[in-house]
Formats: sequence, structure tokens, C-alpha cells
Amino acid sequence: MKKKVLIVDDSAVIRKVLSDILSKDPDLEVMAAVVDPIFAMAKMEKEWPDVILLDVEMPRMDGITFLRKIMAEHPTPVVICSTLTTHGAETTMQAISAGVVDIIEKPKVNPKEFMSDEAKLIIDVVKSAAQAKMKNITIKKPVGDRKIAPKLTADAMIMPAGSAMTQTTDQIVAIGTSTGGIQALEAVLTALPRVSPGIVIVQHMPEKFTASFSERLNGICEIEVKEASDRDRVVPGRALIAPGGKHLMLKRSGAQYHVEVIDGPLVSRHKPSVDVLFRSVAKFAGKNSLGVIMTGMGDDGASGITEMHNTGAQTIAQDEASCVVYGMPNEAVKKGGIDKIVSLLDIPQEIMNFYEAEGVHRSR
Repeated sequence: MKKKVLIVDDSAVIRKVLSDILSKDPDLEVMAAVVDPIFAMAKMEKEWPDVILLDVEMPRMDGITFLRKIMAEHPTPVVICSTLTTHGAETTMQAISAGVVDIIEKPKVNPKEFMSDEAKLIIDVVKSAAQAKMKNITIKKPVGDRKIAPKLTADAMIMPAGSAMTQTTDQIVAIGTSTGGIQALEAVLTALPRVSPGIVIVQHMPEKFTASFSERLNGICEIEVKEASDRDRVVPGRALIAPGGKHLMLKRSGAQYHVEVIDGPLVSRHKPSVDVLFRSVAKFAGKNSLGVIMTGMGDDGASGITEMHNTGAQTIAQDEASCVVYGMPNEAVKKGGIDKIVSLLDIPQEIMNFYEAEGVHRSR
């Protein structure tokens, strides 16, 4: 059965482009494309959508108010379609706290051309959202005859580890997540005490949104949370989140760890890529690290966490029951790279168990 999509956007161009893109997929049906939430609610009185594509800034009723109303009355997967501006990012953070499943970037210039080039991504995001378990919520395909770019592995950015690194005084936790990860990361990071291991994170998110996301988390967590900058130290009590549109890699200098933030091709169809981060952790931290793969569509991170496992790292995956989309963890489990499968609420304790156990080893 086709998944019904409701598009709510005050731009006629955006409504037309999104409708054309989604209508070409045999598994999706655009039930309506309306100018604002008032018209949307009228449509929803007759038929309820499986997924809502929602702008945040519209006349009569803004997207945030509409989103909160939906989540309170009938929780439904919502994908925010937001402009790449600082203001737009801040508004999107409000949408994140209200329970959006994912974000599609909507540039102010040439939106028609941009969205046509991003057709494959948009379809994937909508299909992924349609699979979301709402009870757990608190790419590049050019149009025409052009071919999809080949799916690159982490080889495009960093070669595999030759062997596990020797023990150091610092422990690293590497986290990878995608669809549903916005809320999942908040659940994990807000539960950690100030004295926690250094953490490096890849959350699939468009450029500019990661800065606001990091700032929001920093304001509600005991640990420091920041968007990673090149050469940032990875130290206890700090979590570094990969900037949207850049790869994040761990590096080691003596007994100390830092990150590199660099450009490069899409890896596993993503930038930042979880596979790139996990491979770098395998190569430079090895058994000094813990890998955590959480909710998300697709398989990014499955190969990387298996490499971590093979170099002596401890690895855990979020369980199916607590995932919004059990894609990435499932692929990692199938590859044999996971030591333990745990619920979202148990992940913070697993992180602290790793840190405290390693602390005991260091004191001996």
C-alpha cells in the first residue's frame, strides 16, 4: 500500500517540486499539497497522512504551532523542510524538541534546481519517516538520465586500521545515528554526568543545523556539547558533533586525541558519514574505544563499527524496540560487529560502565 504524504508549504514552487518528486515513486502518494496548516487541517479531517512534509514559516499558523498540535492529538511522522539560515536553524531546533523525525534543507536560492538534484535524498527521507515508530519519538540522485553516484566506502577518506592501538590513558566513545537520532542523542547525552568519557558523534543532519543542535544540547546537558572544529581535543566531559556537510575523523597525537573536520566525497551516501568516524576510531583508538550505533535508516556505520569490534573496541547497538527506525543497528548486528544490544535508556549506563571499568584498569 502506498504511503500518503501531505505537503504543507507556502511556496508554490516548493509544493510543485516536492509533489513531482514524490509522485514519481511507486510507493508514495501525495494526498495534497497545501499553502498552510489551516488548509492542511481541513484535508486531515477527511484523510490522515502517513507522513507530513512541513515548512516552518507560513502565514496564519506557523509550522511549530501546527507540529505541536499534531503531536499532542495524533502523533505522525513529520519531516521539516527548512531554509538554510541561522534563523531557520534556530526555528528548526524548536521543531526538533517538538518531535520531528528528520530535516530536509530548503535553500533560498534556486530551490527548484536544488531539490530536483536532491530527489533521491528526499524520497529516502520520506520513506524512512514513514517507517518511524512514533512511540519512540520524545544521495544524491540527479534528475534526467544522469546516473546515481557510486556508493563509496570509508576507503575514500581513510585507510583501514592495520592493528589495534595500544592502551592509553584516554577512552573514546563514538556514536553514530540518523533518523530518530535527534531525540535519541538528547536522551543519552542529558543522562550523562559531568565526569564522562570524551565522545565523538555523527548525526546525519544538514549543514548549519548541527551548530544550533549542539548549542541546544549544551544548554541542557551536564557535559559540554559543541559542534566540532578542526583540531578540537577529545577530552572527558565533552561531546563533539560532526558539522553537517563535513566528515569527522579521530586522530591521535601521543596519548592525546583530537578530531579533524574535513571535506570529501559522500561515504555510504552521507557526509558526515558514521563509517568514516568509526573507521578513524578503530585506527587511532582501537581497544581504548566504545562504539555505539543507534536508530537510523540504511547501513552507514555498520561496516565501521565492525572494524572497531575487530580492533578490540567494545561495541553496542540500540535495540529494535526503542529505535525509531531499526536500520543501521540491524545492519551492524548482521555483520557480526556488535557485542551487546541494549535499549536506548540503557545506553548512558553502558557508556559509564565502559568509562569506569577502564578507569579501574588505569589505576592498577
